Amino acid sequence: MAQEIEHKFLVTRLDCIAGKTGIRWRQAYLSRVPERTVRVRIGDDGAFLTIKGKPRGTVRDEFEYAIPTADAEHLLAMCDGFIVDKTRYRVEHAGHLWEIDVFHGDNEGLVLAEIELEAEGERFALPPWVGPEVTNIPRYQNASLSATPFSAWGKDPE
Repeated sequence: MAQEIEHKFLVTRLDCIAGKTGIRWRQAYLSRVPERTVRVRIGDDGAFLTIKGKPRGTVRDEFEYAIPTADAEHLLAMCDGFIVDKTRYRVEHAGHLWEIDVFHGDNEGLVLAEIELEAEGERFALPPWVGPEVTNIPRYQNASLSATPFSAWGKDPE
């Protein structure tokens, strides 16, 4: 079974992506219920349909399938909520791959770093450019950002 083991952090400095090229993504949700999310994503490198199960701590089931871009555009139009628009950068640090998401549009100003691990409890070194962990704070999940974007949070994001 496909599983995702992920930790998510606020990014405090953008020097980690200086000189890097990112992939622009547009994504929205067909389902955002706690038991499952169904996401449609279109990026520079293709279109995907992703189904994620309910998180159990830092672990959840995840299934992702490439789909034709025309189908993804049609599905994107069927989604409710806001389109999550972001550029994703990949950064290596201490033997792990980190993904840095710089959000645009309604989520402008939010920058998150994610690390996916091979096993629950796997140890990893924190880069100097990450701040507080937000893994278990629901509003930092992309599905939540499509319902209540960062711009609607007010001044204090915690």
